[in-house]
Amino acid sequence: MNILFATAEAAPFCKTGGLGDVCGALPRELARLGHKPFVFLPAFRQTRQPGIPIEPTGIAVDVPIGQKTVRGHLLRSQLPGSGVPVYLIDQNDYFDRPQLYREDGEDYRDNCERFTFFSRAVLEAIPLLGLDIDVVHCHDWCAGLIPAYLKTLYGHREPWRDLTSLLTIHNLAYQGNFWHWDMALTGLDWRYFNWRQMEFFGNLSFLKTGLVFADALTTVSPTYAVEILDPPLSCGLEGILQHREEDLTGIINGVDYEQWNPATDRFLGPNRYGIRDYARGKAACKAELQRSLHLPQRSETPLLAAIGRLADQKGFDLITRLMRHWAERVDAQWVVLGTGEPKYHEALAALAKEFPERIAVRLEFSDEWAHRIEAAADIFVMPSQYEPCGLNQLYSLKYGTVPVVRATGGLVDTVVNATPETIADRTATGFSFQDYTSLALAETLEHACRAYLDKPLWNQLIETGMQQDWSWRHSAEEYGEVYQQVASRGTVAIS
Repeated sequence: MNILFATAEAAPFCKTGGLGDVCGALPRELARLGHKPFVFLPAFRQTRQPGIPIEPTGIAVDVPIGQKTVRGHLLRSQLPGSGVPVYLIDQNDYFDRPQLYREDGEDYRDNCERFTFFSRAVLEAIPLLGLDIDVVHCHDWCAGLIPAYLKTLYGHREPWRDLTSLLTIHNLAYQGNFWHWDMALTGLDWRYFNWRQMEFFGNLSFLKTGLVFADALTTVSPTYAVEILDPPLSCGLEGILQHREEDLTGIINGVDYEQWNPATDRFLGPNRYGIRDYARGKAACKAELQRSLHLPQRSETPLLAAIGRLADQKGFDLITRLMRHWAERVDAQWVVLGTGEPKYHEALAALAKEFPERIAVRLEFSDEWAHRIEAAADIFVMPSQYEPCGLNQLYSLKYGTVPVVRATGGLVDTVVNATPETIADRTATGFSFQDYTSLALAETLEHACRAYLDKPLWNQLIETGMQQDWSWRHSAEEYGEVYQQVASRGTVAIS
C-alpha cells in the first residue's frame, strides 16, 4: 500500500522525542514489508544537517491561509539507507527558526498558522508530485487538521476524494489548542467549530479535530489506549475517545536494532557485547563510564541510570528526592542524562556537587552518552507519571540493563515484573510498582538491589531481557493490518 506520513518529526532530520524515532523507523520497516511510504515534514532549520542531502524539486506549493496565499517549496530527500522518499515543505517564515515548536519556554505564537500551512501544503503536494496514496497517516496534533480537510474542503475533489486517514496519538497531553478566532486561518467553515467537532473548551483544538475526523485512530501501546479513555489521562477528551473506542488500536513502538544493539554499537568501541559475553562487556563499559564521569570505580556497586526529559511526567520529582536519601545511606551510584525543567537542572547539579562520589549528572542530550550509559548501567530507573509507550526501557532490555518502572502505559506492556511466579517461569525482565510515591519507588529499587546481589537471579533477568524482540517488524505488521482495514472501509466526505 502507498502510505503518506504527515509528521512534524522524523529522525535523523528532526526530533524532540519519541515521535521522531517512530517516523524515522516505521516507514523504513514498512518499505521492507513491501509497502510504499512517503514522509512529509516541515523543512525546519534542524533538518539541514551535514551528511543528509536535500535537493529542490522545483515545485512551488500555494496555500490559502485566512485571507492571504502563502507560497512554499518542496524539497526532496530520503530516509538514510532505505530509499524511502522524504518531502520537506520549505517556508522560511514559518520553519526557519531555532526550535521546532517553542523557544525560551513559550510556544511560538503562530503555531496554528504554521501547522495549518503544513497540513494544507501536504495535501496540495499530492497531485503536484503525482502521488497515488491509499492512506494518509497523520501524527499528533501538528497533522490533526488533515483528516478534517479530507472530509470537507478536499473530500469532494480528485485526487483526494477517496483518501482515507489514520491519526496516531503519541501523547494526548500535547493537543495544539489555539485561540478560537484562529479558526479563520484554516479555511474550514465555522459550522465545524462546535463541541462535537473542533471546539475544545472555547478553543480550536487540532488534536480533537483529528480524533473526530480521522477514519481510524491508533496510539503507541495497548495499555495507553485503555488509559486515555478515562480521566486523568484522557486530558479532557474522554467523550470523543469513548465514542470512538472501537476505532482505536494500541500498537507498541518498536526499537531500531540497527541503532540500538550492544553487539554493533559504534559508541562502545572494543567493549561491544552480546548475550554470550555481556558480563565482560558491561563490566568494561561500567568502568569506562565511571572513569569518564569521575565516579569511583567500584565494580560491585550498583550503577543506576535515568535518561530523558527532566520533567514531572518522567518522575524526576520522585528521583531527585530519592537520590539525596540514597546518596547519604545506600551504597549505589547514580547517573542522570537529560535536559528539561530548570528546577531539575538546579536540583540535580546541586546533588552532583554535594555527592561527587555517588552522583554524576550531564545536563544535555547526547546520543553518544545515552548509548554509553545504557551499556554501563546495572539498573534503569523510569518512574513515569504516565508513559504512552516509552523507548528507554526497551533499549535497557537489549543492553542487559534491568529496568525499574512505574506500571503505566507502555511500561506495563513491555516490562514483566519480577515476582516468584515470573522468576520461576523465566519471564521476568524487570521490576515495577503501582503507586506514584517516593516510598513505592524506594521499596522497588531496594528489591532490585537485593536481586542484584543474587548473581544467578540477576543474570537470568539480564538474559531474559536481552532475548526480547521489540523490533519494528512486529509493529509494522500491525500497522499494515490497520492500513488495510482503513482503506477497505473507505471514507465519506461530509457536506
